[in-house]
Amino acid sequence: MTYKEISKEFLDKANVTIGDRILVSKDDISYEGILLDRSEDAKDAYIVIKLDSGYNVGVNIESATIKLIEKGDKPKIGYSGEKIEKDSNKDNISIISTGGTVSSIIDYKSGAVHPKFTAEDLLRANPELLDIANYDVKALYNVLSENMETEYWVKAAESVADDINDGADGIVIAHGTDTMHYTSAALSFMIKTPVPIVITGAQRSSDRPSTDAFLNIYNAVGAAKSDIAEVTVCMHNSLNDGDCALHKGTKVRKMHTSRRDTFRSINSEPIALLSDGKLKSINLPYIKRGENKLKLNTNLETKVALIKSFPGITSDIIDYHIDKGYKGLVIEGTGLGHLPDYMVETLQRANDEGIPVVMTSQCLYGTINMNVYSTGRLLQDAGAISGLDMTPETAYVKLAWALGQSDNLDEVRKIIQTNIAGELNESSSLKYFLN
Repeated sequence: MTYKEISKEFLDKANVTIGDRILVSKDDISYEGILLDRSEDAKDAYIVIKLDSGYNVGVNIESATIKLIEKGDKPKIGYSGEKIEKDSNKDNISIISTGGTVSSIIDYKSGAVHPKFTAEDLLRANPELLDIANYDVKALYNVLSENMETEYWVKAAESVADDINDGADGIVIAHGTDTMHYTSAALSFMIKTPVPIVITGAQRSSDRPSTDAFLNIYNAVGAAKSDIAEVTVCMHNSLNDGDCALHKGTKVRKMHTSRRDTFRSINSEPIALLSDGKLKSINLPYIKRGENKLKLNTNLETKVALIKSFPGITSDIIDYHIDKGYKGLVIEGTGLGHLPDYMVETLQRANDEGIPVVMTSQCLYGTINMNVYSTGRLLQDAGAISGLDMTPETAYVKLAWALGQSDNLDEVRKIIQTNIAGELNESSSLKYFLN
């Protein structure tokens, strides 16, 4: 224990050591949680407690009282890195690190987050994972997710397929949160999988207090051991440490810049909830383990753009992309799927040149319906393809994949409006809305 002098005496008198559950009271405020260690150069007369919510709190012990509630085990520091013998009774899980906050550390001088950890470092930081599975770990690349490119999706898909062919019972991909929902959609279209593929990450890096990394990774491994053989995203289900939600890879979106429960299912429920690495509840039908044979199709068209409509938008934006050789466009339109009616002519130009234009909505929830208003009907006549209830991000990825399958406009339209990986609901429901 690195507590010293005043703090050490305070703890010793109560027979408290690191890992014990304690109650500390001060100034009519009480904190209950697990006593954590502190760095050797930390200021004396403070102790750190991990609350049940998952947040850490530092308490100045001057005039405080302490009560031992339950003796606990000292938290594991991590394994030493030596070769670990595999247990034939455990599932074999592949952990693939791509970078992002979940595998990053803080530069405390600048406050910046840098991708520094490898996949093996994730196990060192979370040694409890070793109790529930065998692992093959690798760092595929080490980038923050704002730097993600379509070629990385292809490399990830190929790596996942290799691991499945090598006998992995499930895949966990550690990924940055900013573009996680793009990657989950891409893998959903590129891979038919016989085993679970679970993408997870963190809003707060692994070396920070109140990190969400451990709970997300632990439950992601639980999902990878489950019977849900789809591409999913596993992240916090609330601000506190508790359940994690398992979202369908084509129906999930990052909805907040910093909340730990930032990922929500759009026009859908999460497939399942997990707690303590186990399925807690199932909300939706799913593809079961072994139901599909592994199939990889990574053909993508990279010259696809996502364009947001706004008051005052001009046709020049569409014309620019056509002139620059873009092969497909996704429009994030207003309401039921609208652009200003003066944009109809340029959409007709795109259609005449064989360039598919897929219409989605900035509203996110609900479905596209271009039959309600005259502008929508004009856009349809000009060739606009309804993205139905897909998010703009999923529609963008699907169009890139569809154009990798065919450059025929009618065939692309058919692919866009065919449910391939759970991205389309048969009907829109009012019950799916962000609370």
